[in-house]
Amino acid sequence: MLFPKKVKYRKWHTMRENPKKVGPATRGIKVSFGSHGLKAITPGRINSRQIESARKAITRNLGKTGRVWIRIFPDMPYTKKPAEVKMGKGKGDIEGYCARVLAGQVMFEVDGALAPVAIESLRKGGTKMPVKTKIVARI
Repeated sequence: MLFPKKVKYRKWHTMRENPKKVGPATRGIKVSFGSHGLKAITPGRINSRQIESARKAITRNLGKTGRVWIRIFPDMPYTKKPAEVKMGKGKGDIEGYCARVLAGQVMFEVDGALAPVAIESLRKGGTKMPVKTKIVARI
């Protein structure tokens, strides 16, 4: 799974934002490396386990000829308190890392495969994501 080697701050603020006020992404919105890409339509957080499961689904369906690029990286830590613990007593321990994804951001890219195979593999990877996705081709 993906996680940063070193972080400046161990725990971050939760950054609760109103999704209606957060605009669409302005960077990382075009397919840059591959021929097809998986783009997020809605904003959300994607943890490292979900990124890894989507990557496995895409590479398994692509075969040996295809290449996959992961355009997001989970650098934001999220915490969780243990089960049956009372409120208070500070913030919980770090559970894992997640990536913030804005609407319109390309998450995965694929190249080296036929168009129907690339589209099907990205569709299978999109089912693992907690956000709505669509498949885009390089223009």
